[in-house]
Amino acid sequence: MDDPLVIAGETFTSRLIMGTGGLPSLEVLDAILDAARVELATVAIRRIDPTAGGSILDVLNRHGVQALPNTAGCYTARDAVRHAQLAREALQTNWIKLEVIADEHTLLPDPVELVDAAEQLVDDGFVVLAYTNDDPVLAARLERVGCAAVMPLGAPIGSGLGIRNPHNIELIVERAGVPVVLDAGIGTASDAAFAMELGCDAVLVASAVTRAQKPALMAEAMRKAVEAGRLAARAGRIPKRRYALASSPTEGMPEYSGRLGS
Repeated sequence: MDDPLVIAGETFTSRLIMGTGGLPSLEVLDAILDAARVELATVAIRRIDPTAGGSILDVLNRHGVQALPNTAGCYTARDAVRHAQLAREALQTNWIKLEVIADEHTLLPDPVELVDAAEQLVDDGFVVLAYTNDDPVLAARLERVGCAAVMPLGAPIGSGLGIRNPHNIELIVERAGVPVVLDAGIGTASDAAFAMELGCDAVLVASAVTRAQKPALMAEAMRKAVEAGRLAARAGRIPKRRYALASSPTEGMPEYSGRLGS
């Protein structure tokens, strides 16, 4: 564990976080977790009953995966705060992935309601991981109000469009003093690797895995892509050049005199 992910003082060896939205069955989740080897997975508080047997929580517990409740489906700060409080009571955790959606068509975050909810939850003692637009100014604002991590989208939820604005993601990473988790829009493993190469600290995937033709195989691909992208970011890519640059040095090479064999 020489390169762990640390959020709010808690350490994770995996930089891949799994979302459970769109799961076709608990058996598929079981196979996904085997392949992904994650330590953190989001669950929608609206869709779980912690008292019921045979639930998503049972599968997560069996794999030693920490449940991260989210406020999916909330459209106002008031609704999001209420769901976070319900999650804390039901799951005995003060961690929350905060989502406040503007409308059903885009599923994009509502920045005004998001900041309002983040302030209230931080003041109430929550560890807030905020799902946000790819807006460096908004991400900085969320950090200032006390969010433990910011989670900019790569593209709209479930679109699989990849990272539409890598420049903004880089700006968010450059300015952030808290972990940056790329969330939403991931379509395949190369998107996850790219996010890590841009300097993100982790990647959250859901639909790209749960709705893949072979979910467990895609989960394995995502795990390896995140690892490869992190290694590449630490190694440092070469600068992009407009023209070619010979990979072999030309200095010290013997010069042809024109009299070989004479």
